Amino acid sequence: QVQLVESGGGLAQAGGSLRLSCAFSGRSFSTYTMGWFRQAPGKEREFVGIAWKFSTLYRESVKGRFTISRDIAKNTMYLQMNTLKPEDTAVYYCAAAQEMSTRPQSVDYWGQGTQVTVSS
Repeated sequence: QVQLVESGGGLAQAGGSLRLSCAFSGRSFSTYTMGWFRQAPGKEREFVGIAWKFSTLYRESVKGRFTISRDIAKNTMYLQMNTLKPEDTAVYYCAAAQEMSTRPQSVDYWGQGTQVTVSS
């Protein structure tokens, strides 16, 4: 069973930065596709970025501002968020799957979520 634990959320001002972490345990980290999704109040969960073995994909609104990285030695994935905007406010979820697409239904395992709030 895979377990995912996020950390690093909080409050930031517009234009600021935050870094989220996702600690992975229970299986072989390197064999899973990892990603980040988010859900704002009253909205559906949406993908933020996905990190396959050799490539990454970001939703258009975060391209150039957010970066996903993976530390295989630490079994940890990160989401570096720069130039934050109020519309980035949401609960951010770490996700893992054998095969992941941009659809939340493709995710096998979810973290508990961490709140990110960006003030204007």
